[in-house]
Amino acid sequence: MSSTEQFDVVVLGSGAAGLTAAIRAHAAGATVGLFEKADTVGGTAAWSGGMVWIPNNPHMTELGITDSREEALTYLRSLSLGSIDEQAAERFVDTGPEAVRWLEANTPVRFDVLRGFPDYHPEHPGAKPNGGRSMECPLFPFADLGGWGRRVTMGPQLSGALTIAETPLGRGAPNGIPADEMARRRQRDERGTGQALVGRLLKGCLDRGVVPRTGMRAMELRTDSGRVTGVRFETADGDVEVSARRGVVLATGGFEWDAELVGTFLRGPLTRPASVPTNTGDGLRMAMRLGAGLANMREAWWAPTIDVPKPGWGSGTATWLINGERTRPRSIMVNGRGRRFANESVNYNAFGAAFHVIDVTTFEYANHPAWMLFDHGYWTSYGLAGSPGSEPAPDWIIRADSVPELAEAIGVPAEELTGTIGRWNKHAAEEHDPDFGRGTSAVDKWWGDPRFGNGPAATIGPLDTPPYYAVAVHSGALGTKGGARTDLDGRVLDVDHRPIPGLYAAGNVMGVAAMGMTYGGAGGTLGPALVSGYLAGSTAATAEVAA
Repeated sequence: MSSTEQFDVVVLGSGAAGLTAAIRAHAAGATVGLFEKADTVGGTAAWSGGMVWIPNNPHMTELGITDSREEALTYLRSLSLGSIDEQAAERFVDTGPEAVRWLEANTPVRFDVLRGFPDYHPEHPGAKPNGGRSMECPLFPFADLGGWGRRVTMGPQLSGALTIAETPLGRGAPNGIPADEMARRRQRDERGTGQALVGRLLKGCLDRGVVPRTGMRAMELRTDSGRVTGVRFETADGDVEVSARRGVVLATGGFEWDAELVGTFLRGPLTRPASVPTNTGDGLRMAMRLGAGLANMREAWWAPTIDVPKPGWGSGTATWLINGERTRPRSIMVNGRGRRFANESVNYNAFGAAFHVIDVTTFEYANHPAWMLFDHGYWTSYGLAGSPGSEPAPDWIIRADSVPELAEAIGVPAEELTGTIGRWNKHAAEEHDPDFGRGTSAVDKWWGDPRFGNGPAATIGPLDTPPYYAVAVHSGALGTKGGARTDLDGRVLDVDHRPIPGLYAAGNVMGVAAMGMTYGGAGGTLGPALVSGYLAGSTAATAEVAA
């Protein structure tokens, strides 16, 4: 075992929280060691849409969009069901604009408001139904990262070729991107979405000489007289120890890939993590060994998903988030009884709660797994999960020439399914959903088909054109949001709410107490990640040096 390296601050994890913490700690005068378990960097942030939700951010003012501290807190409180820590929510709302200004002034990070993109519960008090709180980074040339451009992880769903604003979800490029513009982007490998966010943060680290060390799995926090003083890593070449004079920042992500932790803590089924598979709760376990208190452990950033064959990807099947897909007209979702059970167009985190409902008679999950159903009009208009509607549907999508045949194929009662689709079609002709209110919220209509404008038709349409199709829908998550309890500055607290000297946390490894069970708007995961990384990095860098 070698133990030759010393830093003021050691950061574990290279997602959005870890990269931000490393930059902020270095800017505060600390020497920083940045370590990543995987062989690539970026974590789930690099797989994501890259949006960040920051209320009252400075770009809102520039666009003439009004917001305030009280509006943001009123909105979060309205969603909390008592699960939000009031002081943590205040710190997030107060620090978010500061973090945005600081990153833009001191790093390559830049943000643009996603114009018009509504908060996810736009009818709640304090919400912004016309958007402003959700931002994303403009395109970033990965050529500027040198060899590191090839070492940023990329997920199965988003290539980074577009910004979110340029996708149907962002409604910014209804006619697509011209071929000559796409060719221009390829010249310097310009990328959007989570790739742009991570690329900019990574460049900020590299510019400061903070170079990530990959393939280093943190296994144990070293302590001296109760203070965290370093980390033991497991590597391909054996164990390595690194010292931290001021502290260690945990930014190792959630525990969604660890079946034992999932079964112990989460409030409902999670069968399809949509995150990097290295999120196995390493940071959480290390913190618990030192007596860390826990917060928000039952919660995750929930999302409905489907299984999509993807040759060359892991086991050959990718977990695919169906965010816009399930909100488009000519589609519905049904449970095992062949009945609709929710507004299919609500935001993905809120939809997760529908998978947690238990039928107390059968004592089974009433709505999980579910089925997404659509007709041939949907298929030819949209395709699904990268398969174009101009071609026949692939074999992994179930196809039937009639509704009763579809019911038999997916194992639901034919009479129930026929009645469900008949009722849906009747109300779709009137463009309303008296059962679950689909199409009444601004977010329902925004996530639908922009060609139909901002009315209910953007998300409501009949299933009346055979053949009919079905895919199984599972309870997934972008990550968990429970973890080590921290104070307002990122210090990890023990079970008696006392700081564990030298230990800090940011991102999904900490209990995201500012959000509770909520998801404020697009970027609701990455907003808290950036803010908590900003706070933890600053706090760790200014801590007393270990004796």
